[in-house]
Amino acid sequence: MYKNQKICVVMPAYNAAKTLVNTYSDLPHDLVDQVILVDDCSQDNTVAIAKTLPIHVTVHPENRGYGGNQKTCYKTAVEMGGDVIIMVHPDHQYDPKFIPEFIKTMVDDNYLAVFGSRMINKRGALDGGMPKWKFIANIGLTKFANLFLGTSFTELHSGFRAYSRKIFDLIDIEKNSDDFIFDTQIIIQLIDKGVKIKEIPITTRYFPEASQISFKRSVEYGLGILKNIFLYKTGLRKF
Repeated sequence: MYKNQKICVVMPAYNAAKTLVNTYSDLPHDLVDQVILVDDCSQDNTVAIAKTLPIHVTVHPENRGYGGNQKTCYKTAVEMGGDVIIMVHPDHQYDPKFIPEFIKTMVDDNYLAVFGSRMINKRGALDGGMPKWKFIANIGLTKFANLFLGTSFTELHSGFRAYSRKIFDLIDIEKNSDDFIFDTQIIIQLIDKGVKIKEIPITTRYFPEASQISFKRSVEYGLGILKNIFLYKTGLRKF
């Protein structure tokens, strides 16, 4: 534990067989108390590999989607007594070496949510291999969100996040989508409840085994962001 806080890492997994062991090995095991992997009906041997590691494994019998996977991750972490819950993608794109900073920022500085941002150092994002079209879209969508949500994020779209268990008493994540737009909806919920979100700089790496959504799915995700912000600002949907 870190200052009497149980630290849980959750891994929403789908076809992560090639990268899972490396991701797990890079975790700061002196700080992490529990690792939870939720497999979303992978088509490779992710589950078999996960079961060789000292982690808690939950398997969805059917594919629920990225948001649905996160719901199970957070529910399981809370049930297992996690105080600080850090999402780490098992595709090894996000570097686990930043986990200590997540933990210290949350516990020492008393934040309920901490997000890693690839865009605090924009040059680093490109050097890490982020496609230029994704880089430009990231900046544009983040600026749009900041304008209408009254925020000052450098990046709205990072999947490297840490939450206090307390937020799951404040918001109902079951209201959110089971798809990728879950990440934006939970931000809107936190903003609506007045929860301050701290960003810390991170680096990432893009390589063939790292999971990435297609251009088409990225466009759908971008449109979903615009739609959900519109619904929130107009009061047409309660988050």
